[in-house]
Amino acid sequence: MAQAKQCGLSRRAYLVRLIEGNPVKARPSQEIKELRTEIHHIGNNINQIARSVNAGIARAEDAKRGLFLLDQVYELMYQIAKK
Repeated sequence: MAQAKQCGLSRRAYLVRLIEGNPVKARPSQEIKELRTEIHHIGNNINQIARSVNAGIARAEDAKRGLFLLDQVYELMYQIAKK
């Protein structure tokens, strides 16, 4: 049963969940996992830039870089939402 395999469940476990009325979702693809990881890394970079801006260490270029990274995050989220 292809649906059970996509959810990472045995056929029996899949059918039990359906019968019980529990939601059954497919596992995220490798591409989605990689996008999540990339978004996490970008978020870490943005946080580091924000800390340095708040401490008065960062330059205007650093803040611009942070905004660029934030745009990348929004683009990745958009790509995920389209799937």
